[in-house]
Amino acid sequence: MTSLKPLLGAVASLALTTTLAQADQPALIFDLGGKFDKSFNEAAYNGAERWRAETGESYREIELTSAAQRVQFARRLAEAGSNPVVVMGFQNAPTLEEVAPDYPDTSFVLIDAVVDLPNVRSVIFAEQEGSYLVGMLAAMASETGTISFVGGMEIPLIAAFACGYAQGARAVNPDINIIVNYTGNTPDAWNDPVRGTEIARGQIGQGSDVVFAAAGGTGLGVLQAAEDESVFSIGVDSNQNHLHPGSVLTSMLKLVDQAVYDAFTEGPGLEPGVVRMDLAAGGVGYAVDEHNEHLITAEMREAVEAAKDSIISGELTVHDYRSDSSCPAF
Repeated sequence: MTSLKPLLGAVASLALTTTLAQADQPALIFDLGGKFDKSFNEAAYNGAERWRAETGESYREIELTSAAQRVQFARRLAEAGSNPVVVMGFQNAPTLEEVAPDYPDTSFVLIDAVVDLPNVRSVIFAEQEGSYLVGMLAAMASETGTISFVGGMEIPLIAAFACGYAQGARAVNPDINIIVNYTGNTPDAWNDPVRGTEIARGQIGQGSDVVFAAAGGTGLGVLQAAEDESVFSIGVDSNQNHLHPGSVLTSMLKLVDQAVYDAFTEGPGLEPGVVRMDLAAGGVGYAVDEHNEHLITAEMREAVEAAKDSIISGELTVHDYRSDSSCPAF
């Protein structure tokens, strides 16, 4: 059987070279896991598409099929005159550390990590704050007193989701039982819905009746398992409430789409430095819509909104696992 990966890489390369002539066209490099992962990458795509719809302009995009393509395609886009170039995922920090200095007139935007260079904007999110809010909702919705978390790679970024989730849950119920599992230690952890299903079913078997997934495409298997087992799930990054209406309790929103939209709108020469997308900036939150509003009672909403106000005002601080690799809720 012929392997599709080299073919897909060649197609992506060919598609890129056919658009070399148009300078200052923004570009977006999706991380591994696929553009339509209904989570992190797809949020970026939605932001780019909103910009395209509003401006009538076009942009370039590339889906990586292997980690080895990271530097190759970042260079190719810069050489093609794309500006700015938005690069998705913490694993691309070394990519920009290598590539950005060679193209000082190109603006790069890195989502989910920090690179301190004069032509790089680093966009980071306060995932722990949004996770705190959905952790509160999970604890208030749970009837068994056990909730759970399925993460992708076991890294500080994803541990920050888990820690925030646990802090919010314990604010509601100090004695709640919280199960935490990760799907792996390689990039494959983001795109294995079968493994996500297996882990979620194991957690449900231990009594969890609310499962929060922060695992990219793997999370789709978690959401499916929750519906199959008649328990609640919580989506991540994009609003995933519509995927299993009535089963997805809420989604922890991470406005990657806004970060991409802002970068494309500002264009070449955008302001570099670190942009922190927290609750106060509207960068994270939780989703209530027609698919789950019947699951979130007025009392639940009132409690979460009060916590949100306290976090924004500084009265309540949610511990960030990345600043101190411990979690007060475990």
